[in-house]
Amino acid sequence: MQAFSPRVSWTVRILSLAACLGLGVMVGVSFERLRAASGSFAFSSTSSTYNHDGRVLGQGQLPPAGLVSNDVDFRIFWEVWKDIKSRYYEQPIKDQDLLYGALNGLAMGTGDPYTTFFEPQAAEDFTSSIKGSFGGIGAEIGLKKDVLQIIAPLPDTPAAKAGLLAGDLIAKINGEETTGLTVDQAVQKIRGEKGTHVTLTLYREKATKPLFDVTITRDVIRVLSVKSKMLPEGIAYISVSSFTAESASMFDKAVSTLLAQRPKGLVLDLRNDPGGLLDQAQRITAAWTGDKIVVKERRHGKIDEELRGIGSARLANMPTMVLVNEGSASASEIVAGALQDYGLATLVGTKTFGKGSVQEVRDFEDGSALKITIYEWLTPKERTIHKTGLEPDVVVEQTLEDYEAKRDPVLDRAVGILNGTATSTRRAVTTSTTP
Repeated sequence: MQAFSPRVSWTVRILSLAACLGLGVMVGVSFERLRAASGSFAFSSTSSTYNHDGRVLGQGQLPPAGLVSNDVDFRIFWEVWKDIKSRYYEQPIKDQDLLYGALNGLAMGTGDPYTTFFEPQAAEDFTSSIKGSFGGIGAEIGLKKDVLQIIAPLPDTPAAKAGLLAGDLIAKINGEETTGLTVDQAVQKIRGEKGTHVTLTLYREKATKPLFDVTITRDVIRVLSVKSKMLPEGIAYISVSSFTAESASMFDKAVSTLLAQRPKGLVLDLRNDPGGLLDQAQRITAAWTGDKIVVKERRHGKIDEELRGIGSARLANMPTMVLVNEGSASASEIVAGALQDYGLATLVGTKTFGKGSVQEVRDFEDGSALKITIYEWLTPKERTIHKTGLEPDVVVEQTLEDYEAKRDPVLDRAVGILNGTATSTRRAVTTSTTP
């Protein structure tokens, strides 16, 4: 028998929280298949033909020696396969469906909610979401303590218009319990064609009626990830809602426009930003850090790579406030963590989500794909944020009452600090060596 050699190609590394609800959710969702934009991204491919001519592809192949422990009995797998094929009550059942189901179970066996196998259609939907245009409701979802929750609704989307809030827990999707669902399985249930409807049963703590249904009409979601303006107080304001392929270039243009107006300070709003492409985080962070280290990647307990900012430090001397909350995750935490480590910005708001891992996507020639976690990332001072999040320097909450009254005490406090009308107590940032 010959050694196992899959027909695949690797794509670039990505950072994101969940999966977008146009896919379902841009929870990361915010990923993109593209060739490496810098030397820090590995890209390779294996070329081969892929033919279905009646043969069972891969039949007789075995994994390389040492890849599978000796105590694993694959005969059980084939016994289960045989029983399903011969005894399952509803026949015929497609072999391809069984294979994809098994591969999905293989990914789930890691216990990591961010490692997922995509069938061809799901892989195509995933690609659409990371390009910033997709069909769905326009919200990010993730798993927190094994419970599905809304990380953030994207601005001006059906989710935002329906009143979804960061932190809402998803109890049911179209009447079906969400217990045991992965993020990507939930995404598949929530996504759909423009004009169709999905009903979410949500749990919102502190609400008058904590458990309630929201029916949302799906639409095509197009994400403008960077918005900017000058505030009346002479403070520049930039909001980054996700790190898509065009975010850094849009950010650079916004900075140029704002600097021409000679602001006395800048607010970078990363609230409800679920993350996205790693290289975009490097480029945006560089506006303050230049080519300093912005993130470190750890694998098997050791620092494997140190990634630097890409670009010039045009904002190095600009007084900066970074707004964060529980919807700030992954790539947005990289930016916030680096600026906090170097003392280049003050973090204002509430503790971030805590998604500190890096995924890579592997495309297979039948259109399916594997998204797999390959690293844990650390801040420049080697602080780990995975499952713990970043603590802000200045804690300010935006309550449900604030939201409904369209008040923003977090932004108000940041502007007040920059104008000298509010105080800031910056906490010390210490180096962590937690494995």
